[in-house]
Amino acid sequence: MITPTASQITTKTVAQATKVSIQGYEGSFHQVAARKFFGDNVEVVPCDTFRQVVKLASDKNACNGGVMAIENSIAGSILPNYNLLQKSDLVITGEIYLPIQQHLLVNKGVKLEEIEEVHSHPMALLQCMDFLDKYQWKLVESEDTALSARKVSEQGTRKVAAIASALAAELFDLDIIVPNIHTMKNNYTRFLVVQPSLMDPIPDSNKASIYFQTDHSRGSLATVLTAIAAGGINLSKLQSFPIPGSDWLYSFYADLEFDHIDQFNEVMKDVKNHTVATKIYGIYKKG
Repeated sequence: MITPTASQITTKTVAQATKVSIQGYEGSFHQVAARKFFGDNVEVVPCDTFRQVVKLASDKNACNGGVMAIENSIAGSILPNYNLLQKSDLVITGEIYLPIQQHLLVNKGVKLEEIEEVHSHPMALLQCMDFLDKYQWKLVESEDTALSARKVSEQGTRKVAAIASALAAELFDLDIIVPNIHTMKNNYTRFLVVQPSLMDPIPDSNKASIYFQTDHSRGSLATVLTAIAAGGINLSKLQSFPIPGSDWLYSFYADLEFDHIDQFNEVMKDVKNHTVATKIYGIYKKG
């Protein structure tokens, strides 16, 4: 497989994106990430699944790209999303590290003692369990944090609260009755910005995401990692994946941080000499 150089991996200027696909509903953390990267005026297309996010992001008539969660500082990597990325022709054009801040949301004027139920996604409920354990509320699982907030708003109930983002409170005109109720305060999710267009290079690029396969001989992976280190590049992430149909053979995804693009190109030439397949997912500015 031919590995393109950085000059060949170019992409539409990310600031031009006006419509992006996201997983989840309006008010979700995916929309928060999209706004953080593109600005508050970005239009989002909510999707039920990450597969749909990738499909719409690949369709230039539907979207200018997509925003997709790829890993969390507590839960780890979202492995199926790496597979979706590998099978697509999308290019990574940026990344966002977003602190996941969960808030207790209620309709206007509702007091804490009026609450009888709290609705949210199961993961959000778990993230806030230390706070929730202080009360005798009924906890109701839903498919999405933002959807829970929207339903609380639509129903106008005084007995039900939701756990969701500050953006959901803003969009659905809810009060944040108790902010930051999540137990782990240092909880971040990394989101990738993916786009199909190959046009202008991204200014000040200093990070790349790549895929490679070695020949699986003894020491082959160590040889690749040594080449990366020898080139002065920081390997900030290495993720292994089983190769379907093989007997315990693996391919690898890596994030590389570099000082200048020529440095990256030189290292990739060396990496190619020690691999049987390589692909550059994107060259972009570190989040």
